[in-house]
Amino acid sequence: MATRLFVFGRRVLALNIGALTLTCACGRTSEQKAIEPVYDKQTGRLELLKFDANGNGKTDTLSYMDGSRILRIEIDKDEDGKPERWEYYDDEQKLVKVGFSRSGAGKEDAWSFAAPDGTPARIEIATMADGKVRRTEYYEKGAIARAEEDSDGDDVIDKWETYDNAGPESRLASVSFDLHHRGSPDRRLTYEVSGAVLVEVDPDGDGKFVLP
Repeated sequence: MATRLFVFGRRVLALNIGALTLTCACGRTSEQKAIEPVYDKQTGRLELLKFDANGNGKTDTLSYMDGSRILRIEIDKDEDGKPERWEYYDDEQKLVKVGFSRSGAGKEDAWSFAAPDGTPARIEIATMADGKVRRTEYYEKGAIARAEEDSDGDDVIDKWETYDNAGPESRLASVSFDLHHRGSPDRRLTYEVSGAVLVEVDPDGDGKFVLP
């Protein structure tokens, strides 16, 4: 999902840059006609591009601009008046962060950060209604490798996950928990390929897990 989102962002970026060259209505393509620029009334500087991506007459993409420089893009693909995706660009016009709404409420509750090759490197997730990041997933070569989470909302990580990517799909390899709020895991579940689950505990908090 995250990789597909980054690719779509580049397509929107290309359309917006192309829109800056428009000078008159004559000779425009249908794609160009779907772009409506908004300029600052005092300075005349471009500050917004409204775009109808599917050509149905409804604006579904807003590109906030600083002249020819894109600041961020908001996308409302289902046209319900609530964006599902937010793109943020740096001074070199590179996509650095993508926010999206997992709840569909029109508010960002997860953010994806790209690796140099464009695949996700990290996804931060607000698992509670306060919008605060409590889960972070780390990716390698486009596949999730590990995750850490504050599952009880006390601002301290208490859950750790590791994944095995040796097969065709990512597989949850282990989950560790801090049940005693020591700041380190004291219970670990290891999932075998066969489906068996190994349960271990660390009673002394020294990082050595043993069978209970």
